[in-house]
Amino acid sequence: MGEGKGSTLVFVLVIALCLVAFGFSIAAERRRSIGKSIQDPITNATYCVYSSDVATGYGVGAFLFLLSSESLLMGVTKCMCFGRPLSPGSDRAWSIIYFISSWMTFLVAEACLIAGATKNAYHTKYLSAQAFSCESLRKGIFIAGAVFTVATMILNVYYYFHFTKSVSSPPTHKANRPGSNIGMAGYA
Repeated sequence: MGEGKGSTLVFVLVIALCLVAFGFSIAAERRRSIGKSIQDPITNATYCVYSSDVATGYGVGAFLFLLSSESLLMGVTKCMCFGRPLSPGSDRAWSIIYFISSWMTFLVAEACLIAGATKNAYHTKYLSAQAFSCESLRKGIFIAGAVFTVATMILNVYYYFHFTKSVSSPPTHKANRPGSNIGMAGYA
């Protein structure tokens, strides 16, 4: 990683994985389950029939792709906890800000995606036959996940950019000072 540029492969993989997660979350929103109330002519019972369960798979796929993107970046940067310390300066400050912000948007995106997939699967598979209203997944859950996925991608790119600039800059050294002029005597 010469001159604070960062690895192009890491940039490409993070962006590609996030864009795939974005595509899956948009597909999940478009294919979410919608229920129709049907009356059984024999038993005269009303029950709900839901469309396909494809949105659940898309939501889980988006969840996993976003998770792999975040895991890749945190593995490469060692989560800012291990490895060489960051050099003081604006790049360190920006990398910390982008690190915290990307984790916050990542957690919100993952929560939206997994909650949408779970709720969609619940309506499709586990709704009782005695339900009088056919509840369906609220519009926008997967869209919120998609928006936060894009925000996570942008923040991760900026985080990696500033992180590599901060790591590659030479570490600052403390000034060598001669002994103190203050006389300190030990207790006798």
